[in-house]
Amino acid sequence: MSDLQSYPALLTLINERYSCRAYDLGRDTVDPDLISAVIDAARLAPSACNRQPWLFMVVEGQEAREAIARAYDREWIKSAPAFIIALGKPAEAWHRQFDGKDHTDVDLSIAIEHICLAATALGLGTCWVCNFDPKVLRKEFNIPAEYEPVAIVPIGYPAPGSPATAKNRKHTDEIIKWGSF
Repeated sequence: MSDLQSYPALLTLINERYSCRAYDLGRDTVDPDLISAVIDAARLAPSACNRQPWLFMVVEGQEAREAIARAYDREWIKSAPAFIIALGKPAEAWHRQFDGKDHTDVDLSIAIEHICLAATALGLGTCWVCNFDPKVLRKEFNIPAEYEPVAIVPIGYPAPGSPATAKNRKHTDEIIKWGSF
């Protein structure tokens, strides 16, 4: 098999993934096996020096929706039946020796995108949410001090009739530089 034979399936999956901001209100839960499967995809994500400085807290139900909404004040968030709160543990992360750069966010970003792609493959919608009040989130869910809330990933079945909007992305020629400057 050539290296490019399986690429079309991956590219299709990447194109199908979008930031879902409307969930099917008729489906108030997500099968726990599906949530476990998407988190297993995160488990398989690479991390700097294989430190895996993460924990994924799953919260669901009306109380969780209200608590999430207190940290992220957007009405659409309440339509999601479940949430994966991505927590980083900087003390366990790799730090670059030359400048001390903490790779917690980098490692979690890779793992979160694995979650989003796995969810898409399973017919679920997700959205990265980073514009939240971490103090409120920490208080609402009793998050210990050694964990840093990095992102909230609402997860559920997309609302009927809410297709992804067209992606507005730069052309490849705009983001690639061959050789040096």
